[in-house]
Amino acid sequence: MTLPPRAQGLARLAEPRGIDVLIVGGGINGAGLLRELAINGLEVVLVDQGDFASGATSASSRMIHGGLRYLENGEFRLVRESLRERDRLLRLAPHAVRPLPTTIPIFSRWSGFSNALKRFLGLSTPPSARGAALIKVGLTLYDVLTFRRRLLPTHTFHSRREALALRPDLHRDIVCTATYHDAQVSLPERLCLEVIADGCASSPRAFALNYCRLDRTDGTAVVLIDELTGVERRVTPKVIVNATGAWIDLANARLGRPSRWIGGTKGSHLVVDHPELLRACHGEQLFYENADGRVCIFFPVNGRVLIGSTDIRIDNPDDAICDEREIDYMLQSVRAVFPEIRIGREHILSRFCGVRPLPASDDGFTGRISRDHSCRFTPADAQQPWSVYSLIGGKWTTFRAFGEQVGDQILQQLGRPRIASSADRVIAGDAPAENESEAALRTRLRNEAVVHLDDLLIRRTALGLYTRWSETRLAAVADLAARELGWSSERRDAEITRTRTILARVHGVTFTP
Repeated sequence: MTLPPRAQGLARLAEPRGIDVLIVGGGINGAGLLRELAINGLEVVLVDQGDFASGATSASSRMIHGGLRYLENGEFRLVRESLRERDRLLRLAPHAVRPLPTTIPIFSRWSGFSNALKRFLGLSTPPSARGAALIKVGLTLYDVLTFRRRLLPTHTFHSRREALALRPDLHRDIVCTATYHDAQVSLPERLCLEVIADGCASSPRAFALNYCRLDRTDGTAVVLIDELTGVERRVTPKVIVNATGAWIDLANARLGRPSRWIGGTKGSHLVVDHPELLRACHGEQLFYENADGRVCIFFPVNGRVLIGSTDIRIDNPDDAICDEREIDYMLQSVRAVFPEIRIGREHILSRFCGVRPLPASDDGFTGRISRDHSCRFTPADAQQPWSVYSLIGGKWTTFRAFGEQVGDQILQQLGRPRIASSADRVIAGDAPAENESEAALRTRLRNEAVVHLDDLLIRRTALGLYTRWSETRLAAVADLAARELGWSSERRDAEITRTRTILARVHGVTFTP
């Protein structure tokens, strides 16, 4: 994977010119749309005020899934689309997306039908446990929706005796378990970068810049600022796409188009180093209901166990961080499945938190807010000579379909024909490694638009959140980055301080002397 050098992109922005589309936001939705427009010949520029994939894209649950629980909300179109896109990613990005067997511990046989029917009819009702019969209905529908393109095994049920024989640590109150298949992406950040790289490689008229901030508009141009130098660049797009996720309303305010469309919820996850829990997973995801009705998960990722997640309303996405109550909640939730496996804070390697860019909703139970995507269109006017598309909601699995749908709208607006489809376009890349060699790190530093040390450790590799750190090891990696990127000793020291602070404050990583 090779991303265009930042210097090249900044040089192109220095040329006063109009462009077709400016995409603000380098998460997976912005990346997918960049690729969609690039393969269709548009001149498109993507910018992000931070690193690519540094928002909700990197804070996902690492699942590529159809959304089994969305069936209760009657969202059959979303589930059908998600399953189709899940299977497409399994085919087109097999280095990054792999099958994920998923087991559901079940504690009753018949409960949940009444509540499921009320939710299906759109009525508000508190969550309740789902029994074996209801889960059987959902999994059967899941299998039916993929009948014509079967890539993964159909679901199976195991009796209490069979389940306990396989996993003796399971809660003794189960009546059975059910196993079905979805998929996982262990490093979603890299897959997002690969989508951006593919878009830029497909057309010389497309490029992407990280650490380039949307600052304001002046009626004739959009003013962008290079976060490293403070230098301003002006572009005049025909179309602006607001793909900033949880920051959509804030970005629209900067564009002079105030909105109140986002009602984000934060989701936190823990990465734990716990060999006993890892063995108990048997290479599968455990998918279960906590006492409050929230669906929780844990499964092996990059040699550790990922536990998630919470779903808490938040007003300012910049305030999102996994707090102590969330840690207690997730650790406690594991005991609903394996009550005898002791897991404590000493097992936590790291944590991460992101804000889902959900549509504004008054629903008291956040789990009922739709994970579907939508696009809000604001036309050009006398003060703003560009139209604005705001990408709301969505889930990792459906980024390509979302990009295709919005891409069609933009092509139609600009009077341009569709000349290529992403439906069968391979996403090339390398399989992520749990531990990167020095040679691999050098390649990442040279070719993958690394600006800060934390870009390398958190979003280009699995090192930052899935390994243990010492001051000596951090200094050694910083030395390597300084040699490859030409940092001064002062810049190297500043990068160590910045990265240590981010890993400790945001991700709860502890450093040994």
